[in-house]
Amino acid sequence: MSTATTTPVIPASSMLVTPATADAPVSVVPAAKSGPAPVPQTLDELVKMLHEELGSCGLTCDGVDVERVKQLMANYTSNNDDWKKYAMFDKGRYTRNLVDDGNGKFNLMILAWPENVGSAIHDHSGSHCIMKCLDGELVETQYHWPDKIVTEADHPDSGVGSEGSDDESSNNKAMKVKNVNTLHRNEITYMHDQIGLHRVANPLSSMGSVSLHLYTPPYEMCKTFNERSSKARSSGKCVFFSSKGQKLESRPSAAYLQCSLTQDANAPKSA
Repeated sequence: MSTATTTPVIPASSMLVTPATADAPVSVVPAAKSGPAPVPQTLDELVKMLHEELGSCGLTCDGVDVERVKQLMANYTSNNDDWKKYAMFDKGRYTRNLVDDGNGKFNLMILAWPENVGSAIHDHSGSHCIMKCLDGELVETQYHWPDKIVTEADHPDSGVGSEGSDDESSNNKAMKVKNVNTLHRNEITYMHDQIGLHRVANPLSSMGSVSLHLYTPPYEMCKTFNERSSKARSSGKCVFFSSKGQKLESRPSAAYLQCSLTQDANAPKSA
């Protein structure tokens, strides 16, 4: 696997303005801020600053600069005492732990990745995703969108999306790797559907890894993709393992975005 060092270019068209409707009037747009992004000293300060930056409409407003929000996330220096109460691990799969719900305009969460565990290839349902490694190491593999997307609804009996099945009549090909980034402590990456798809994994066998994720706007479902066939399926509802430091009763489906690296040994290797 090669590691690309080029930072993805963020397309200008990813800044969308949601028009007013009778049911959804225009939100108050924060005034565009100038100058360097502030430097939060703690995770709590970062949460407060994100509320100030994103205002009442998140990154769907043209008054919010995605580069400035990225810099704000980058400016926070990981401190284990800040986030350890949120980093709840579950053996064999990663967990999504809500830190702040952003008044419905964004979700800030901490993901805890056990050794050699990663996500499936997935999209972000139109959401902006800024991810920061807080501890350990993470490998982000970005993929091009398939030329043709075949979903479970198109072929309900073909096992779409499962790694072990393939409907050859769809003529879909293996997913094409676009970029591979290795993230260490305090490094960030940005992802949006206009850039492509990605998967994230902890490659370490010796320790778990922890990451901080900002999603704006929040989303509850996404599509996952079979690496060998490019077939897509809708994920289950994205639920949290814990909320604001408290473990929840309901637990995520084992199928949601989970894939052990050891189970995916037959997937195509990147160059």
